[in-house]
Amino acid sequence: MTEGLWRSGRRFLRARWRVPAALAAWSVLETGQTFLVGYGLARSLDAGFLAGRTATGLGWLGIAALAVLVGAYGTGRVYGGVAALVEPLRDRLVERVVERGVREADPGALSRLTQQVEIARDTFAGLVMVSRSFLFTAVGALAGLLSLAPPLLLFVAPPLLAGVCLFLATLRPLARRQEAFLVADEALAAELGAVCPGLRDITAAGAERQVSATTGHLVDAERRAARSLARWGIPRVAALAIGGQLPILLLLTGAPWLLAQGVTPGALAGALAYVTQALLPALQNLVHGLGTSGARLTVVLRRLAPPPAAPSRASEHPDPGGQHAYVAGKLPAPSTTTGAAPAPALALTAVTFAYGPASEPVLRDLDLVLPTGSHLAVVGPSGIGKSTLTALAAGLLTPGSGTVRVQGRPAAGPAAVARRVLIPQEAYVFGGTLAENLGHLRPDPVPEPELLAAAGAVGLGPLLDAWGGPGAAVDPAALSAGERQLIALTRAYLSRAPLVLLDEATCHLDPEAEERAERAFAARPGGTLLVVAHRISSARRAGRVLVLDGPGTALGTHDDLLRRSPLYRDLVGSWVSEPALALRDTDRVDAVAGPGLAGDGRHVVAHRPVGQVQAPGDLRDGGALGGQG
Repeated sequence: MTEGLWRSGRRFLRARWRVPAALAAWSVLETGQTFLVGYGLARSLDAGFLAGRTATGLGWLGIAALAVLVGAYGTGRVYGGVAALVEPLRDRLVERVVERGVREADPGALSRLTQQVEIARDTFAGLVMVSRSFLFTAVGALAGLLSLAPPLLLFVAPPLLAGVCLFLATLRPLARRQEAFLVADEALAAELGAVCPGLRDITAAGAERQVSATTGHLVDAERRAARSLARWGIPRVAALAIGGQLPILLLLTGAPWLLAQGVTPGALAGALAYVTQALLPALQNLVHGLGTSGARLTVVLRRLAPPPAAPSRASEHPDPGGQHAYVAGKLPAPSTTTGAAPAPALALTAVTFAYGPASEPVLRDLDLVLPTGSHLAVVGPSGIGKSTLTALAAGLLTPGSGTVRVQGRPAAGPAAVARRVLIPQEAYVFGGTLAENLGHLRPDPVPEPELLAAAGAVGLGPLLDAWGGPGAAVDPAALSAGERQLIALTRAYLSRAPLVLLDEATCHLDPEAEERAERAFAARPGGTLLVVAHRISSARRAGRVLVLDGPGTALGTHDDLLRRSPLYRDLVGSWVSEPALALRDTDRVDAVAGPGLAGDGRHVVAHRPVGQVQAPGDLRDGGALGGQG
């Protein structure tokens, strides 16, 4: 890319050779100014003041002052020439950006047109000015030293040449590191721009640790880039010291020898003037201007240049939403390679996880394969690791050992977060419209027919109509927990994530509403469902059931586990209760409110012993779904 930019730059200059020629012609006046500043000072001392001829000394100083005025006039004309060179570059870049934006519908065209093109124009103008100024100033100063006394060149030219060569040698690595720093800085800014508005989402999804790790990685990357850039700033400072300040030291320490060789005091003073008033400022401008602006111009021109063709494989699409649970489902799942066996929807291999280095593992050496399209219910006593399992599958937790893969990819990787969606027990709803809440996991607004169909499939349809449709405003504080769960379930249904993880996400719904929602997810084309069961009915609907029981963990169908898992038999027995009969629970389990979510004041909770009851958190006694305020 850099070589291509150099070739394009040379073609651009060759096509406008008259403009650089005019710049060179006007810059000769600056060369004359530099020459006369040192030469006039030397002659004013040697032929004037030191010889007792004050008028002659003042005359030479007047000539030097007149040269400054002529040089200023030339500098003014130079600015006009620079504009004649820079504005065509700007026009060419604008044409390229507009053409590309129209042809490719490039969403970044506006930024390139309004910001990056102007950066390129201003930076290019600055580079032309500092490079031209150094070149013609150096020519004038060296010519003046040669005319005053050739031995003076021995003390000025070699260190100046060494400093310039050292600086030029650092340009390429310095530009690479400056570009790396800019890329790291922009990546961190983009990450913070996505994270800061979504802090509530992150908290609701329990993704604080993952987001912190990702953001910390970007901060560390920018710190490393900044340190690397700072290290390469040392040779730049050394180049400035060698080329611009070492000649002053050499002239002062070598003054006795120079005077012994016939160099006059005026010539020595003129040499010091050349270095301090011309060469050192010009070299400083070159080092700071070319060293900083050159890399900046290279970065901007690379971005304005047409990018290489992107790979066509779906598995290499980037994730625009980042690596966080709160944007899961924003991309379609990549297709598998033709002829290859599809990877399972979820695969855990020898997974062990503990919440602390000294803690007993919650899961130990767990192996689980969930084929695409399957329906698994997870059951077990409270605290056995059901929610931990879903968090591992979602990539929110990292196993201490073993691997967790979603459709063949690591669960915490950028590709996997687009393939699974997790709905926890405490559903998250934010202020806004219903359509915004339901389409939160989609990159673009969801068409209303699709949104209504999803709401009808999951069971939100009647409430959606009662609230006034998708455009109705949502007040999260006015919703019951059951209503929030229906909104979150519909949101997950509308996502494009093929793996759905429901961690007791229906615990505030009645059995009929729960059944409708679970069957809707199970029927999604190509969808895979993992449910942490709140009722025995969820386990009976699933194709397979995973019983988490430490060493006694078992996997099988409902009937199979009834025969061979004592814990499963106990759980089924604890779920069955007499109050379920009065509430018309077809599975004869879990006396939760019946149709319409009317509460009876108390209900038996799953994963609790028979007779242990809990006041409902979202159902007021005798109240309907919207009854809570």
